[in-house]
Formats: sequence, structure tokens, C-alpha cells
Amino acid sequence: MLDRLSLILTIIGALNWGAIGLFQFDLVAWIFGGQDALLSRIIYTVIALAGIWCITLLFREREAEDTVGEIQ
Repeated sequence: MLDRLSLILTIIGALNWGAIGLFQFDLVAWIFGGQDALLSRIIYTVIALAGIWCITLLFREREAEDTVGEIQ
């Protein structure tokens, strides 16, 4: 559950960075009152923590492959 939530938040962060890069438009800042607003900073921090959590996905064993191998 935490993996999926982190992945979703990381994707949202990536889309926001894409909007900044392509259109110079920060969607999070626009929705939550600017980059310096407390709520925006909390959102940025939560998305950063989700990105850090997603790094762990790179180093985990592939559980799904192990399960499929056992069924056959």
C-alpha cells in the first residue's frame, strides 16, 4: 500500500516538474498559495519523502516473479 501511494505521489511530483520545465507553471504553488506557503512546503516535502521511499523499490527482490515461479 505504501509503495503504491509513494509511486503515485512521485508521479504527481514528476508531472509538476514537467509543467515547470515546459510551461514555467508550478501547479502545487498555484493550488496551495505560492511556493512559500506552508501548505505548499508540506506538499513538496511529502512528495520528496515519497520519492526517497521509491528509491527502495530499485533494491528489492522481485516478489511477483518468485511467486509465479512457485505456482508453475
